Amino acid sequence: MGTLAADETLQRILQALEAARRVLASFTPGAVSTEYKAGRDPVTEADRAVNQVLREFLVRDGEGWLSEESADDPSRLTLQHVWIVDPLDGTREFVEGIPEWCVSVAKVENGRAVAGGILNPATGELFLGSTATGVTYNGVHVRASLRSTLDGALVLGSRSEVTRGEWARFEDAPFVLKPMGSVAYKLACVAAGLADATWTLVPKHEWDVAAGAALVLAGGGFVLTLDNAVPTFNNPDALLTGLIAGGPRMREPIESFLRPYMVVAGRP
Repeated sequence: MGTLAADETLQRILQALEAARRVLASFTPGAVSTEYKAGRDPVTEADRAVNQVLREFLVRDGEGWLSEESADDPSRLTLQHVWIVDPLDGTREFVEGIPEWCVSVAKVENGRAVAGGILNPATGELFLGSTATGVTYNGVHVRASLRSTLDGALVLGSRSEVTRGEWARFEDAPFVLKPMGSVAYKLACVAAGLADATWTLVPKHEWDVAAGAALVLAGGGFVLTLDNAVPTFNNPDALLTGLIAGGPRMREPIESFLRPYMVVAGRP
Protein backbone atom coordinates (compact mmCIF):
# COMPACT_ATOMS: atom_id res chain seq x y z
CA MET A 1 0.00 0.00 0.00
CA GLY A 2 1.50 3.33 -1.08
CA THR A 3 1.66 6.39 1.15
CA LEU A 4 -1.27 8.16 -0.53
CA ALA A 5 -3.48 5.08 -0.22
CA ALA A 6 -2.35 4.67 3.38
CA ASP A 7 -3.23 8.27 4.19
CA GLU A 8 -6.72 7.82 2.75
CA THR A 9 -7.15 4.58 4.70
CA LEU A 10 -6.00 6.19 7.95
CA GLN A 11 -8.36 9.10 7.41
CA ARG A 12 -11.23 6.66 7.02
CA ILE A 13 -10.17 4.78 10.16
CA LEU A 14 -9.92 8.04 12.10
CA GLN A 15 -13.40 9.15 11.02
CA ALA A 16 -14.83 5.74 11.99
CA LEU A 17 -13.17 5.82 15.41
CA GLU A 18 -14.41 9.36 16.09
CA ALA A 19 -17.92 8.22 15.18
CA ALA A 20 -17.50 5.29 17.58
CA ARG A 21 -16.35 7.71 20.29
CA ARG A 22 -19.56 9.71 19.85
CA VAL A 23 -21.67 6.56 20.11
CA LEU A 24 -19.85 5.40 23.23
CA ALA A 25 -20.36 8.78 24.91
CA SER A 26 -23.98 7.78 25.53
CA PHE A 27 -22.94 4.74 27.58
CA THR A 28 -21.45 4.70 31.09
CA PRO A 29 -18.70 2.11 31.63
CA GLY A 30 -19.44 0.13 34.77
CA ALA A 31 -23.18 0.80 34.47
CA VAL A 32 -24.15 -0.95 31.24
CA SER A 33 -26.72 -3.70 30.82
CA THR A 34 -24.87 -6.88 29.91
CA GLU A 35 -25.77 -10.14 28.20
CA TYR A 36 -23.57 -13.22 27.93
CA LYS A 37 -22.71 -15.29 24.87
CA ALA A 38 -21.87 -18.96 24.90
CA GLY A 39 -18.70 -19.34 26.94
CA ARG A 40 -19.75 -16.49 29.26
CA ASP A 41 -18.23 -13.76 27.11
CA PRO A 42 -20.08 -10.50 27.83
CA VAL A 43 -21.73 -8.38 25.15
CA THR A 44 -23.53 -5.06 25.51
CA GLU A 45 -25.66 -2.74 23.41
CA ALA A 46 -22.54 -0.57 23.09
CA ASP A 47 -20.77 -3.39 21.22
CA ARG A 48 -23.62 -3.62 18.72
CA ALA A 49 -24.03 0.13 18.27
CA VAL A 50 -20.31 0.64 17.61
CA ASN A 51 -20.27 -2.31 15.22
CA GLN A 52 -22.98 -0.67 13.14
CA VAL A 53 -21.32 2.74 12.94
CA LEU A 54 -17.90 1.27 12.09
CA ARG A 55 -19.36 -0.65 9.20
CA GLU A 56 -21.13 2.44 7.89
CA PHE A 57 -17.93 4.49 7.92
CA LEU A 58 -15.43 1.88 6.76
CA VAL A 59 -16.78 -0.50 4.14
CA ARG A 60 -16.93 0.43 0.47
CA ASP A 61 -17.78 -1.58 -2.63
CA GLY A 62 -15.46 -4.51 -3.12
CA GLU A 63 -14.27 -4.60 0.48
CA GLY A 64 -14.89 -7.39 2.99
CA TRP A 65 -15.87 -7.32 6.65
CA LEU A 66 -15.03 -9.51 9.64
CA SER A 67 -16.24 -8.46 13.08
CA GLU A 68 -16.81 -10.14 16.42
CA GLU A 69 -20.34 -8.72 16.43
CA SER A 70 -21.40 -9.63 12.86
CA ALA A 71 -22.38 -12.93 11.31
CA ASP A 72 -19.46 -14.06 9.17
CA ASP A 73 -19.87 -13.57 5.42
CA PRO A 74 -17.62 -16.09 3.61
CA SER A 75 -17.47 -13.81 0.56
CA ARG A 76 -14.72 -11.92 2.41
CA LEU A 77 -12.38 -14.80 1.55
CA THR A 78 -12.54 -13.86 -2.14
CA LEU A 79 -11.62 -10.21 -1.56
CA GLN A 80 -8.21 -8.52 -1.40
CA HIS A 81 -9.28 -5.73 0.95
CA VAL A 82 -10.98 -6.63 4.22
CA TRP A 83 -11.81 -4.70 7.39
CA ILE A 84 -11.33 -6.70 10.59
CA VAL A 85 -12.77 -5.04 13.67
CA ASP A 86 -13.61 -5.56 17.29
CA PRO A 87 -16.16 -2.89 18.17
CA LEU A 88 -15.29 -3.16 21.84
CA ASP A 89 -12.24 -5.19 22.82
CA GLY A 90 -12.14 -5.67 26.55
CA THR A 91 -15.90 -5.76 27.07
CA ARG A 92 -15.35 -7.36 30.47
CA GLU A 93 -13.31 -4.33 31.57
CA PHE A 94 -15.89 -1.99 30.02
CA VAL A 95 -18.64 -3.68 32.02
CA GLU A 96 -16.59 -3.49 35.23
CA GLY A 97 -15.57 0.14 34.69
CA ILE A 98 -11.85 -0.63 34.28
CA PRO A 99 -10.36 1.80 31.68
CA GLU A 100 -8.61 -0.93 29.67
CA TRP A 101 -10.96 -1.39 26.72
CA CYS A 102 -10.88 -0.03 23.20
CA VAL A 103 -12.30 0.09 19.69
CA SER A 104 -10.08 -1.86 17.29
CA VAL A 105 -10.02 -1.43 13.49
CA ALA A 106 -7.66 -3.11 11.00
CA LYS A 107 -7.32 -2.91 7.23
CA VAL A 108 -6.07 -6.15 5.71
CA GLU A 109 -4.73 -6.47 2.16
CA ASN A 110 -4.08 -9.91 0.72
CA GLY A 111 -3.89 -11.39 4.20
CA ARG A 112 -1.52 -8.74 5.63
CA ALA A 113 -2.55 -6.30 8.33
CA VAL A 114 -1.36 -3.04 6.76
CA ALA A 115 -3.16 -0.34 8.77
CA GLY A 116 -4.87 -0.03 12.10
CA GLY A 117 -6.50 2.27 14.58
CA ILE A 118 -7.15 1.66 18.27
CA LEU A 119 -9.12 4.09 20.41
CA ASN A 120 -9.44 3.95 24.18
CA PRO A 121 -12.16 6.51 24.96
CA ALA A 122 -11.79 5.99 28.71
CA THR A 123 -8.20 7.26 28.70
CA GLY A 124 -8.38 9.50 25.63
CA GLU A 125 -5.71 7.51 23.81
CA LEU A 126 -5.68 7.14 20.03
CA PHE A 127 -3.18 4.90 18.25
CA LEU A 128 -3.16 5.16 14.46
CA GLY A 129 -0.78 3.88 11.83
CA SER A 130 0.16 1.86 8.78
CA THR A 131 3.17 0.01 7.48
CA ALA A 132 3.59 2.84 4.95
CA THR A 133 3.40 5.78 7.36
CA GLY A 134 4.46 4.57 10.81
CA VAL A 135 2.51 5.06 14.03
CA THR A 136 1.13 8.06 15.89
CA TYR A 137 0.03 8.20 19.51
CA ASN A 138 -2.44 11.04 20.07
CA GLY A 139 -1.07 12.65 16.91
CA VAL A 140 2.63 12.33 17.80
CA HIS A 141 4.89 9.99 15.83
CA VAL A 142 6.20 7.14 17.98
CA ARG A 143 7.88 3.77 17.53
CA ALA A 144 8.25 0.46 19.31
CA SER A 145 10.74 0.08 22.16
CA LEU A 146 14.41 -0.39 21.31
CA ARG A 147 15.13 -2.36 24.50
CA SER A 148 17.17 -5.48 23.70
CA THR A 149 16.83 -7.58 26.85
CA LEU A 150 14.06 -8.97 29.02
CA ASP A 151 15.91 -7.81 32.13
CA GLY A 152 13.72 -5.07 33.57
CA ALA A 153 11.47 -5.02 30.49
CA LEU A 154 7.82 -4.01 30.91
CA VAL A 155 5.69 -6.90 29.67
CA LEU A 156 1.92 -6.57 29.45
CA GLY A 157 -0.02 -9.70 30.35
CA SER A 158 -3.69 -10.52 30.03
CA ARG A 159 -5.53 -9.55 33.20
CA SER A 160 -7.78 -12.62 32.89
CA GLU A 161 -4.83 -14.95 32.14
CA VAL A 162 -2.99 -13.64 35.20
CA THR A 163 -6.12 -14.09 37.32
CA ARG A 164 -6.44 -17.69 36.10
CA GLY A 165 -2.83 -18.36 37.12
CA GLU A 166 -1.49 -18.82 33.59
CA TRP A 167 1.39 -16.39 34.21
CA ALA A 168 2.47 -18.04 37.47
CA ARG A 169 5.05 -19.97 35.43
CA PHE A 170 6.82 -16.65 34.81
CA GLU A 171 6.92 -15.47 38.43
CA ASP A 172 10.73 -15.73 38.59
CA ALA A 173 11.25 -14.09 35.19
CA PRO A 174 13.50 -11.02 34.94
CA PHE A 175 10.84 -8.74 33.48
CA VAL A 176 8.21 -6.54 35.10
CA LEU A 177 4.70 -7.89 34.51
CA LYS A 178 1.75 -5.51 34.25
CA PRO A 179 -1.68 -7.16 33.96
CA MET A 180 -3.98 -5.34 31.55
CA GLY A 181 -7.31 -5.94 29.84
CA SER A 182 -7.86 -5.90 26.06
CA VAL A 183 -5.22 -7.57 23.94
CA ALA A 184 -5.73 -4.87 21.29
CA TYR A 185 -4.91 -2.16 23.84
CA LYS A 186 -1.81 -4.06 24.98
CA LEU A 187 -0.56 -4.39 21.40
CA ALA A 188 -1.18 -0.68 20.80
CA CYS A 189 0.90 0.18 23.86
CA VAL A 190 3.74 -1.98 22.53
CA ALA A 191 3.48 -0.32 19.12
CA ALA A 192 3.86 3.11 20.74
CA GLY A 193 6.79 2.11 22.93
CA LEU A 194 4.73 2.44 26.14
CA ALA A 195 5.64 -1.18 26.94
CA ASP A 196 8.38 -3.45 25.66
CA ALA A 197 6.43 -6.62 24.86
CA THR A 198 3.24 -8.59 25.27
CA TRP A 199 2.18 -12.13 24.57
CA THR A 200 -0.71 -14.52 24.96
CA LEU A 201 -0.19 -18.27 24.84
CA VAL A 202 -3.89 -18.98 24.35
CA PRO A 203 -5.85 -18.72 21.07
CA LYS A 204 -7.14 -15.32 19.97
CA HIS A 205 -9.50 -14.37 17.18
CA GLU A 206 -8.32 -12.25 14.27
CA TRP A 207 -10.55 -9.36 15.37
CA ASP A 208 -8.79 -9.32 18.75
CA VAL A 209 -5.32 -8.74 17.31
CA ALA A 210 -5.37 -7.60 13.66
CA ALA A 211 -5.29 -3.86 14.37
CA GLY A 212 -2.71 -4.24 17.11
CA ALA A 213 -0.53 -6.38 14.87
CA ALA A 214 -0.69 -3.75 12.13
CA LEU A 215 0.35 -1.05 14.60
CA VAL A 216 3.24 -3.03 16.09
CA LEU A 217 4.61 -3.75 12.61
CA ALA A 218 4.10 -0.12 11.63
CA GLY A 219 6.04 0.92 14.72
CA GLY A 220 9.00 -1.23 13.70
CA GLY A 221 8.29 -4.08 16.09
CA PHE A 222 7.70 -7.77 15.48
CA VAL A 223 4.60 -9.94 15.72
CA LEU A 224 4.62 -13.75 15.70
CA THR A 225 2.17 -16.58 16.23
CA LEU A 226 3.16 -19.48 18.47
CA ASP A 227 4.37 -21.42 15.44
CA ASN A 228 6.97 -18.70 14.85
CA ALA A 229 5.28 -17.16 11.82
CA VAL A 230 4.15 -13.65 10.98
CA PRO A 231 0.35 -13.87 11.30
CA THR A 232 -1.86 -13.72 8.24
CA PHE A 233 -5.46 -12.56 8.39
CA ASN A 234 -8.79 -13.11 6.63
CA ASN A 235 -8.56 -16.88 7.03
CA PRO A 236 -11.53 -19.26 6.87
CA ASP A 237 -10.91 -20.05 10.54
CA ALA A 238 -10.44 -16.73 12.31
CA LEU A 239 -8.75 -18.27 15.37
CA LEU A 240 -4.99 -17.81 15.83
CA THR A 241 -2.86 -20.03 18.09
CA GLY A 242 -1.66 -17.12 20.21
CA LEU A 243 0.46 -14.03 19.68
CA ILE A 244 3.83 -12.59 20.68
CA ALA A 245 4.81 -8.97 20.04
CA GLY A 246 7.62 -6.64 21.00
CA GLY A 247 10.15 -4.09 19.90
CA PRO A 248 12.53 -5.07 17.07
CA ARG A 249 15.43 -5.97 19.36
CA MET A 250 13.27 -8.06 21.66
CA ARG A 251 12.50 -10.83 19.21
CA GLU A 252 15.55 -12.99 19.95
CA PRO A 253 15.39 -12.79 23.77
CA ILE A 254 11.63 -13.38 23.79
CA GLU A 255 11.84 -16.31 21.38
CA SER A 256 14.56 -17.84 23.54
CA PHE A 257 12.53 -17.32 26.71
CA LEU A 258 9.26 -18.65 25.25
CA ARG A 259 10.73 -21.51 23.21
CA PRO A 260 9.20 -24.18 25.52
CA TYR A 261 5.75 -22.81 24.66
CA MET A 262 6.24 -22.39 20.91
CA VAL A 263 6.15 -24.78 17.98
CA VAL A 264 9.36 -24.90 15.95
CA ALA A 265 9.55 -26.51 12.48
CA GLY A 266 6.16 -28.08 13.00
CA ARG A 267 7.15 -29.86 16.25
CA PRO A 268 6.26 -28.83 19.81
